[in-house]
Amino acid sequence: MAMQAVPTKGNLMNTKKSLALAKIGFDLLDKKRNILIREMMSLIDKANEIQGKIDDTYAEAYLKLQKANILMGFCDEISQTVPLDNSIKLNYRSVMGVEIPIVTIDDTKPENFQLDYGLYTTTDALDEAHLKFVEVKNLTVLLAEIENSVYRLADAIKKTQKRANALKNIMIPRFEETIKFITDALDEKDREEFSRLKVIKRTKSKQ
Repeated sequence: MAMQAVPTKGNLMNTKKSLALAKIGFDLLDKKRNILIREMMSLIDKANEIQGKIDDTYAEAYLKLQKANILMGFCDEISQTVPLDNSIKLNYRSVMGVEIPIVTIDDTKPENFQLDYGLYTTTDALDEAHLKFVEVKNLTVLLAEIENSVYRLADAIKKTQKRANALKNIMIPRFEETIKFITDALDEKDREEFSRLKVIKRTKSKQ
C-alpha cells in the first residue's frame, strides 16, 4: 500500500531520495550480515577444534592425576597449595560494530609449578598432571572467548537480518508504490492540463 503523500514534484523527489537511501542501506546491511556470518562460521569451526583438544587434554590430565594418586596417595591436601588464579583479563575488539570479547591470561610472571608444593613429597606424575590441568584452563578460557563471540555474532546477525528484511520487504516496496502513485497522479494532472489548454486554444480559434 502506497504511503499517503500529496502528489507534488517536491514529494516525488524526496521519495526517490528516500528510496535510494533505503537501497543503499539494504546493500550495506546485506554486506554486514555476510561478513558477520563468515566470522561466526570460522569461530564455530575453531570452537569445535578446541573442544576436541579440551576433551583429549582432560582425559590425559585425569590419567596423570590418577597415576599421581596411586604413587602418592590422594592429592587433596597438596592441591590446596596451588594458588587461586586471578590472571584472566577481558578486552574487546569490534567486528562491523559488534563488540567481540578478547580473553587473555596474564602470564607476565614466569610459571614455575614446582614452587606451588613441596619437591620432596611429590613426584613427576603430579607435575605432569598439574601442567595438563593448566593446559585445560588455557584452552577453556579460549573456548569461552570463542563461544561468547559466536553468541554475540549470532545475535547481531539476527538483528541485521531483521533490519534488512524490513527495508527489502516493507520500506523499499512502499517507497516504490508511493513513487508510482505520485508519478501517475502528476501524469494525469499533465494530461488534464494539456486537454484544458487544447480546449482553450480551440475555443479561441473559433472566436
